[in-house]
Amino acid sequence: MKTKDKPLLRALKGEAVWPPPVWLMRQAGRYLPEFRAMREQADFITRCMTPDIAVELTLQPIRRYGMDGAILFSDILILPWAMGQDLRFEEGRGPVMTPIRSEADLARLDEGRMMEAVAPVREALRRLRVELPEETTLLGFAGSPFTVACYMVEGGSSRDFAHIRAMMQKDPALFDRLMDILTRNTAEMLCGQIEAGAEAVMLFDSWGGILPPEAFRRYVIEPTRQIVAHIRARHPDVPLIGFPRLGGVMVAEYAEKTGINALALDTVADMAKVAEMVSETVTLQGNLDPMILLNGGEALKVEARRIRDSLKGRPHVFNLGHGVIKTTPPEHVATLVETIRDV
Repeated sequence: MKTKDKPLLRALKGEAVWPPPVWLMRQAGRYLPEFRAMREQADFITRCMTPDIAVELTLQPIRRYGMDGAILFSDILILPWAMGQDLRFEEGRGPVMTPIRSEADLARLDEGRMMEAVAPVREALRRLRVELPEETTLLGFAGSPFTVACYMVEGGSSRDFAHIRAMMQKDPALFDRLMDILTRNTAEMLCGQIEAGAEAVMLFDSWGGILPPEAFRRYVIEPTRQIVAHIRARHPDVPLIGFPRLGGVMVAEYAEKTGINALALDTVADMAKVAEMVSETVTLQGNLDPMILLNGGEALKVEARRIRDSLKGRPHVFNLGHGVIKTTPPEHVATLVETIRDV
């Protein structure tokens, strides 16, 4: 199917589509009973790296809701795992990794094995291009270098990010080398996803918002600019979505200097205000509060319509400001999709 027949791809390329296309972060997740049934069959990494499973999990919300976008079932930490950093997911704790905090730790990363290690991801994308409905846009993704570095240095999730802040300040040369490795390999991995069938890609910078402005420019904006430039040189027609979560007033500068096509906004952003701050050629994505989706009812419909209508006439992709909460009733998601499309 051509781009002109895919609402999400049209919107990501700068067209004001009405009603706006809709997909949700973590739309393939534990809130779906069919997802939970498959979750019992294999651990998380096995699910990500087994094409049969990854394809099925990606397709589940498409079958249920007819989303305009299907985002590959995977994880932002597949990249460091593919370079040899150990990774496991523990219930109630999340990702656990042996932290990288020294030259010796960094030397253990093997960039040369990355593309071969993520071959199952590309196979899943190839299959999805065949199995998805013709009108559905296939999305690939990666974590942005700073956010992935947070997990690699902290050894998992963190409340204060003390170790990565210390490395940035006490050993900036080591941190720069880590960021260079991540920037280079993120760009290469995303190009591989595009070549396997992804029609657009998204960069998740979940923790960039912890940085002060100058560090945000250095460690969020500049690596993203480099990744965008690398991809655009090889795949000039593929749209890129950037998600600088918690970026606050820095999101306009991020949109301008990185060269992304679409700016995904978190829950606290005022979409209408941001629309005034960025170029009209930048598509905005977002940004319903996942808690409103969780609670449902009339408030869900009112807020969804408010966000949708506030951006009528400019490129907009309806989404959440963060991922679907695992206890969200599936029928609330159905209500949201119906509400967005009821114009």
